[in-house]
Amino acid sequence: MSFFTKRFGKNASPVRSEDLGSGSNEDVKEKDPVAIKASGADLTPGDELETAAQLKAIKKKHEWDPNFAEDLVDNIDEATQQHDIGGEVRLVDELIENSPYPEVRGAVRNYDEDVPVNTVRAWVLGMLLTTIASGLNALFALRQPAITITSLTVQLVAYPLGVAWYQAMPKRKFRLFGKSFTLNNGPFNMKEHTIIVVMANVNVAGGVAYATDTLTAQRGFYGQNFGWGFNILLCITTQMMGYGLAGIFRRVLVWPAAMIWPTTLINTALFYSLHDKSETDPAKCNGWRISRYKYFFIVFTCSFCWYWFPGFIAPFLSVFAFAVWIRPNNVVVNQLFGGWTGVSLLPITFDWTQITAYAYSPLIPPWHAISNTLIGCVIFWWITTIGVHYTNTWYGNYLPMSDSQAYDNTGNLYNVTNILTPNYTLDLDAYKAYSPLFLSTTFALTYGLSFAAIAAVIVQTALFHGGDLWKRVRNIRTDDEDVHLRMMRKYKDVPQWWYAAMFIIMIGISLGVCLGYPTNMHWWAFFISIIISIIWFVPIGLIQGMTSIQLGLNVFTEFITGYIQPGRPVAMMLFKTYGYITMAQGLYFTQDLKLGQYMKIPWRSMFMAQTIATIWACIVQVAVLEWALGGAIVDVCTEHQVNKFNCPNGRVFFNASVIWGLIGPQRIFSPGSIYANLQWFWMAGALAPVLFYALARAFPRAPFRYLSAPLIFGGSGDIPPATPLNYLAWGIVGYVFNKHIRNKYRGWWMRFNYITSAGLDTGLAICTIVIILTVNLTNTSMPSWWGVSVANNNMDNLDTAVKIPNPNPTAPGRFFGPTVW
Repeated sequence: MSFFTKRFGKNASPVRSEDLGSGSNEDVKEKDPVAIKASGADLTPGDELETAAQLKAIKKKHEWDPNFAEDLVDNIDEATQQHDIGGEVRLVDELIENSPYPEVRGAVRNYDEDVPVNTVRAWVLGMLLTTIASGLNALFALRQPAITITSLTVQLVAYPLGVAWYQAMPKRKFRLFGKSFTLNNGPFNMKEHTIIVVMANVNVAGGVAYATDTLTAQRGFYGQNFGWGFNILLCITTQMMGYGLAGIFRRVLVWPAAMIWPTTLINTALFYSLHDKSETDPAKCNGWRISRYKYFFIVFTCSFCWYWFPGFIAPFLSVFAFAVWIRPNNVVVNQLFGGWTGVSLLPITFDWTQITAYAYSPLIPPWHAISNTLIGCVIFWWITTIGVHYTNTWYGNYLPMSDSQAYDNTGNLYNVTNILTPNYTLDLDAYKAYSPLFLSTTFALTYGLSFAAIAAVIVQTALFHGGDLWKRVRNIRTDDEDVHLRMMRKYKDVPQWWYAAMFIIMIGISLGVCLGYPTNMHWWAFFISIIISIIWFVPIGLIQGMTSIQLGLNVFTEFITGYIQPGRPVAMMLFKTYGYITMAQGLYFTQDLKLGQYMKIPWRSMFMAQTIATIWACIVQVAVLEWALGGAIVDVCTEHQVNKFNCPNGRVFFNASVIWGLIGPQRIFSPGSIYANLQWFWMAGALAPVLFYALARAFPRAPFRYLSAPLIFGGSGDIPPATPLNYLAWGIVGYVFNKHIRNKYRGWWMRFNYITSAGLDTGLAICTIVIILTVNLTNTSMPSWWGVSVANNNMDNLDTAVKIPNPNPTAPGRFFGPTVW
């Protein structure tokens, strides 16, 4: 319990934030008794000792918190050493009665408002937008390029719908089954708006339910259809099992103030901008007067209009690789400077899509997370990749430097049908007669980095956060550090057993799904997949909660299932889905729980909204897939489908299941295989956090405390298909906003940073939808001119930058690699 609460009573409200991001320009009243007492004028020496002890405890708790500002540590030391009671009380107010993090203070109000939440309006609009967004995402996920309805898009669309409802619906009360209700409970408020977004976000956070990729691979490529029951239960169990984990671990991943979940701050900032149109105080925002509402729509409009240029009119702006334009047919130039299949030594782009395609908005993560990711990019995707490729270590002379394809020993795409039996199992003799598997340099390297990241996240969590986690678990009921959590105490909590029961029930149903259908998955393999999700849930959640960057378990689960269930591709897909997506989806739910805490949504309202919307969204997405794959779309999932419904995600999932479920990691990574040396990355990942921890202990005020081995190894884990261009450009923009502007123009940054991101993201999303609907689906192309041809006609774009290509693979002896495999 805080000193503030003990002295003034647990019912005393904290002073309303004067910070710039609250959306309010209210000043604290001079006669406020809490404000007068908090000045320290009437406090005793005993009070000073108690306050100093609390400040020292806060400092200790945030010892390894990279988001806790060093100047706050200095202020705590100065106030406690000088016994400055006034300074100590002001620090208590800053650190406990509001968030200790400026990014949170800039985007979240530190007071609650009593407004309706569970209204007819919120539930009707929430379920309507959940249905539309889930259905469209499921349909267009089958298409290349896809249309994705994001949570920000839903948030933007929901606002005018809510306002129109208020103006159109009658305000009189109705009675049904003895209960009274109204269709119009007053002006559309932020809590209703939040519930709508949370309901829609249960599936759109990741685009679509990941289980749909499994179903698409089964229906579209394996020709298997286990029926509606299997499809719906697979989708629901993978989603809801993750929700159970989110609830079980919320006390360490949601409740603490240190778990910022930066992505949610974009949503909170947009909520305040849409609902609060007050002008900005220029004295607090570096001279800016414009309201965030007007500013958002200016940025939105500019983003919408600009994307027509790199997205359609002038595609050369998307990857501004001018060195490639000068030498379009030079292999080395295209490999080093290319932005599509090269390592982009000059990472220039004017396309927000390229910047946000894989790491999302660079205005979200803190600078320490961005800098760790950039360190990894330079070390591994520039220095290591170039060194490995040009020394022909993994037969790089015969392969592209960076793409996500698998190749055979003639340099052509690996033809999996050559090694498949009619029952979709491995034909070992055919495999030995055909070819081992070859990967581009970055594709091979990404597996090693994934191994390192998986090991590093466990060791890093144990060293840097193990003690604090244990204290939080023991003291969570009395740990009132976070002001937003304290304000949530007035709402009835969701019992822990609700989440535990949900998790256990979903395990039972999942066993029925795996064993009741011909999936070839063993029961013990299913439990191993769930154990993987549980073990890595908190370590990966800690990193995502502090940085917004989620490390994936997809490579790790593929690796494990390939060893324990060889020759079972469908079982491999299920193992990956339960082992990886249970965790990933659970962390999306955890993120929404934090959003609910920031917006002061009652716990049980959140529980009902997430649970009901998740089940309904799964039914909607499975229904859309059944319709699309059942014959409504002609030639769906074929390479040359006329409207490009060629199922890109399902195709990747199918290829991965064949490679890892058939060929298996033992033929790729075990001793004697081509990529066996990548196994050393396990050791590198385990040792790096130990080194960083030792340096941070030896030099506590040096930058070593900000080094994060999981982010260095895994922060850029989407390469390939991403390229260094995506991450390096993302890092440069992140430096400008979250380092330079944040430090030099803190007032502007707290007021407008997240709204800038929201405007850029939503403008891009709406423009992308318009371009696909009006241009791509109508087969309209931009007339040929220099800005189109120079972007398309080069080896980088065509993925042909190979030092020794094989133009005649049928000629005898024209192959590379080992002679026996």
